[in-house]
Amino acid sequence: METIKGLKRTRRCGEFTLADVGKTVTVMGWTQVYRNLGGVIFVDLRDRSGILQVVFNVENDKEMFEKADTVRSEYVLAVTGEIVKRAAETVNEKIATGEIELKATELRILSKSETPPIYIEENSNVREEVRLKYRYLDLRRPDMLRLMELRHRVTKLARDYYDENGFLEIETPVLVKSTPEGARDYLVPSRVHPGSFYALPQSPQLYKQLLMVSGMDRYFQIAKCFRDEDLRADRQPEFTQIDLEMSFVEEEDVMTMNEGFMKKIFKEVLGIDLATPFRRIPYQEAMDRFGSDKPDTRFGLELVNLSDIVKDCEFKVFADVIKKGGSVRAINFKGGDEKLSRRDLDGLVDFVKIYKAKGLAWITVCENELKSPITKFFKEEEINNVLSAMNAEVGDVIMIVADKDQVVYDALGALRLELAKRFDMIPEGSHDLLWVTEFPLFEYSEEENRYVAKHHPFTMPMEEDIPLLATEPHKVRSKAYDMVFNGNEVGGGSIRINNTELQAKMFGALGFTEESAKERFGFLLEAFKYGTPPHGGMAYGLDRLVMLLAGRDSIRDVIAFPKVKDASEVMSAAPGAVDAKQLAELSIKLELPEEEK
Repeated sequence: METIKGLKRTRRCGEFTLADVGKTVTVMGWTQVYRNLGGVIFVDLRDRSGILQVVFNVENDKEMFEKADTVRSEYVLAVTGEIVKRAAETVNEKIATGEIELKATELRILSKSETPPIYIEENSNVREEVRLKYRYLDLRRPDMLRLMELRHRVTKLARDYYDENGFLEIETPVLVKSTPEGARDYLVPSRVHPGSFYALPQSPQLYKQLLMVSGMDRYFQIAKCFRDEDLRADRQPEFTQIDLEMSFVEEEDVMTMNEGFMKKIFKEVLGIDLATPFRRIPYQEAMDRFGSDKPDTRFGLELVNLSDIVKDCEFKVFADVIKKGGSVRAINFKGGDEKLSRRDLDGLVDFVKIYKAKGLAWITVCENELKSPITKFFKEEEINNVLSAMNAEVGDVIMIVADKDQVVYDALGALRLELAKRFDMIPEGSHDLLWVTEFPLFEYSEEENRYVAKHHPFTMPMEEDIPLLATEPHKVRSKAYDMVFNGNEVGGGSIRINNTELQAKMFGALGFTEESAKERFGFLLEAFKYGTPPHGGMAYGLDRLVMLLAGRDSIRDVIAFPKVKDASEVMSAAPGAVDAKQLAELSIKLELPEEEK
């Protein structure tokens, strides 16, 4: 096989222009397309920057022509020649170098290739599992290269922006102590300390707070994080955060700083001038209006609470739910009568059951009547009040769910998104950024039969709600905030607790004893004794942010080597078994479930 000894690449293939006509250059790359037209061979040579057409003419060099005739798809070539202008009738307007070509004078075949198992082409429709198995080939495709370049650019802009605003980039440990509270940890056994384990960090949370205690004032990091949880399209067991923390700040300081970051990203990446400040929507308002704490507000279909109107109705399902503390809420699908068949409505009933709703009631407003299986249970005044509350008009379909508040929110929140997607209700190219604020400090876990932190145990409660910590923890709001981009949480954070007395109250509300809190978080609590500044911060999901900027639906598209739903990597077959010697060194003996044996 030939080498590049004595050759130096002039520039990448896609970087040449008409200004280079007449220059002798050397290019290197992969064969995209090979065409033999008799006395002339055309090779489209591709690298990260694009394509340059190379011409081999039998009359100029028969030996080189014959070598070029052996070239096939994905061969790696080095070619020296002269940049020439194409004839007008052969200009290719589909590529940046379409007005020029390289007239070859020297060819070296640097590496041959077998026939690739996937097509190296733009927007390939090859099944994802095949693409991921041959990811190193998939990444050669132009659209995948652009995604990797976009990710690089966003990461660089983050470093530049936070550096310009006085942040220090500081790395925090990857082997840390396990502090179980939230998702499952990935554990790493210690050879030096048999029976002891490190955890891979779910976030740098404790360390970045310690950096504020250390006087670093402003910290950021492009941080790898790990969570052993069930996967979705926008989740991975290992993911990347743009992580930051600031001292001597309140909520507005952190939010304003990060609005500036998003404004820079949108301007530099998409050429869009974002208006700031972003809207602030309190958590409860977001839930009441959109059924979600990450609301997509680019379309209507807002929730309306009908509980007061129907609480005394004869429809037992509604009345009983309200008596038990639940609610009856609805959305109005304007003009839905023309778009939804009865079969469609039955399908939507099944859809809301995915979110634990027991059913979906509906009322279709026709010219001189109402079509519905439930209106016979209502007095005329009650029906009129429902129609008025829903701003109902002829052709509308009102969809109603009655259940516990959270079930109603989940079901109607998902239903409005499903209708918007199915009927193209979201304006193309629109960008909707906002903050959701005043999250509950706690949420009740049925599984653990106790209150758990909505965000994490170090989140500062609203001052006026601190007296409720011991008596009514479910009513305590926090100084937490999430940034929402087109209905996706792209970042979130909070102001942190910075005194030991309040932190002890927080741990008490979460059910920690003094001993268990000290065992899990003792080093942080010890640090807090020595002067802790007020501080707060947030973290962005870099993968999700890049995914949304690129208009993609899965973060796997913007991660070079992602995992699939069972947390495996199909290309390298990770995770895999290890040999007995490795296990013995770690003092580990396997006891596998019977089905795994």
